[in-house]
Amino acid sequence: MAAPPTLPISNPAQSQPPISATTTPAFRAFLTRLSYSFRQLSSNRRPWPELLDRSSLSRPDSLSDAASRIRKNSSYFRVNYLTLIALVLSLSLLSHPFSLLVLLSLLAAWLFLYLFRPSDQPLVVLGRTFSDRETLGVLVVSTVVVVFLTSVGSLLISALLVGIGIVCAHGAFRVPEDLFLDDQEAGSTGFMSFLGGAASSAAAAAAPAVISARV
Repeated sequence: MAAPPTLPISNPAQSQPPISATTTPAFRAFLTRLSYSFRQLSSNRRPWPELLDRSSLSRPDSLSDAASRIRKNSSYFRVNYLTLIALVLSLSLLSHPFSLLVLLSLLAAWLFLYLFRPSDQPLVVLGRTFSDRETLGVLVVSTVVVVFLTSVGSLLISALLVGIGIVCAHGAFRVPEDLFLDDQEAGSTGFMSFLGGAASSAAAAAAPAVISARV
């Protein structure tokens, strides 16, 4: 009597696809919060024709008048000014493809090797296992080298200074008498305070996802 055929048995551990950082809940939560932050910023953007109204441009009477205009305009056109600075940074990076590639590679390394890598999956490179502390140290050293010891850092700083210069020039020559600020905007008015506000909003959006990724 012939023996019954043996059924192939697959190993569940081998049949399951590897967990990618892009499929982790923390990464999806980060994208959701980032998308919400961008939508919220877009809703607060002022009309571009109002920003580019040539009839509202005039030379300031003094440095104090220019500083006062910059404070008021930076609070009212906060999102528009941030968009202009981001556009200058983007154009600078697009004109230097190597720097753009280096920055994208560095950002991808932070996201997929540390921030959104599952904590129960150690990083293995060429047969060597790296702990979270070792991975963080390598990423920090790589970031310092890229930003401070290569032309990428000077490119970012120069582009940022050009963007801030354009914003300050527009803010100094734009007459703010026709702008109506609410109480919240008037209370947050300050020289280039919109940069700090945007940075804090981005950090608040990313912090919960980053913390949950490392738990």
